[in-house]
This record gives sequence, C-alpha cells and structure tokens, in this order.
Amino acid sequence: MSELDGVWNVTRIDGMLPPLNGIQKHIEGARGETRFGPLPLAPFDVEGLSLRYRPPFQDFVDRLERQGGGYLGRATFRGREFGRFALERATRQGGR
Repeated sequence: MSELDGVWNVTRIDGMLPPLNGIQKHIEGARGETRFGPLPLAPFDVEGLSLRYRPPFQDFVDRLERQGGGYLGRATFRGREFGRFALERATRQGGR
C-alpha cells in the first residue's frame, strides 16, 4: 500500500488552474484518476510523488510535496509549472 492510496480532495491555491470544487484524486497503488464526483476526468500513473497523466494528457505531471497530513501539488505542463493545489485526505487508508 502506498502513502498516496485513498481518496484526496483537491483545493486550488493559485495559478492558471480552474476552480476545483468537487474534484478528487482516487489513488490505488501505481494508478489513479482525477474525478468530478463519480465522473472520471483524467487517469494517471503514480511514480513516487509524481502523478503522470495518460494520453491524451501525457504532457501534464503533478509534482507533490508532503505538507502536514496532506500534500502541496505543483501542476506542470511539459515541465513548466502553471498552478498549485493542495491535497487533503477525504478517506483514510484501510477505511479508518
């Protein structure tokens, strides 16, 4: 089980990101997806603390840094940062 496993609420901090109300990241092992409610938006692969999106979004990578009980994320496109966001756990690992 990865430290990122679970469901995460996404909050926009700054940059060119749209409002992220209702957006979550669902992560299990080496895979995950960004969702709006039950609707899947963009699947990604987990590589350490990087979320690498799959085609057609392969030029996007979210880079995460631990911050308290969650993460600070930097949204990048072809290596250039265009926004920042926070991840806060919505559910605990193992249903706790």
